[in-house]
Amino acid sequence: MSDGAFAVVRAGALTTVQDGGRAGHAHLGVPRSGALDAPAARLVNRLVGNADDAAVLETTLTGCAVRPRRSVVAAVGGAPCRVTVDGRPAAWGAPLRVPAGAVLEAHAAARGVRSYLAFGGGIAVEPVLGSRSTDLLSGLGPGPLTDGAVLPLGPRPASGGGGGGPVPWPAPPDELLLRIRLGPRDDWFTPAALRTLAAGRYHVTSSSNRIGLRTDGPPLERAVRGELLSEGMVLGAVQVPPDGRPVVFLADHPTTGGYPVVGVVAEPDLAAAAQAVPGTPVRFLPVHRAGGRQDPGHTARAGRG
Repeated sequence: MSDGAFAVVRAGALTTVQDGGRAGHAHLGVPRSGALDAPAARLVNRLVGNADDAAVLETTLTGCAVRPRRSVVAAVGGAPCRVTVDGRPAAWGAPLRVPAGAVLEAHAAARGVRSYLAFGGGIAVEPVLGSRSTDLLSGLGPGPLTDGAVLPLGPRPASGGGGGGPVPWPAPPDELLLRIRLGPRDDWFTPAALRTLAAGRYHVTSSSNRIGLRTDGPPLERAVRGELLSEGMVLGAVQVPPDGRPVVFLADHPTTGGYPVVGVVAEPDLAAAAQAVPGTPVRFLPVHRAGGRQDPGHTARAGRG
């Protein structure tokens, strides 16, 4: 049988459909979602001739295997991994042609966390609120892949895809450097806590997921002991729960929250956060709105008038 679909042979630990996300619905309580490593998703789409925001597969650590029912141009990128077609080695980070009925497998990530599989024509699951992304928090979009599931492919792109060879890919981080603009609730923390945030040694924990990057390290001491009413949350918000360890909100984050946000990470830095394995060192780099370094102590003093 040869049609515009592929079957899931091995779903892996967590494989989801992701695209550019469903921005603009936070007022309805709907997160943006979308590919955590957005540059990687855009690049695999370009390799197969798709639009940048076409739907792709996002795998987590263990990869996945699929069997297209028509010949297709595919590409695997993001976290480096071994790629095979019917058990034979194939290129990672470059377009490849997969015959109808062959098994394309992205094996476990050799470095990093999330690999991306793009197919010429994209994955044509039904969009919800303008996006085909799986949202693990709200449950919108298609569910995570399961063995034996069949997903539709879109029409082949006019360009055909498959042009060019391997392209440069950023390596998963050995150390995660996150530029952070302090506020809106940095005045809920002591000046010493803000200095700790800028100079402390944190690392990524194994409880991190698509909702948030959780860190372990020195706790941030609160200057305000009261409770905070729930307020809006944005992508990259660094929320500090009662244990004092910062949590960086990622694509499936809740749209409201009741813990103080000490700052917001620059969105371009979040792609590296998506590829940071547990144990990766994390450094927060306070910056001014215009990009200069920020004095954490001055911000804390100014915030309290």
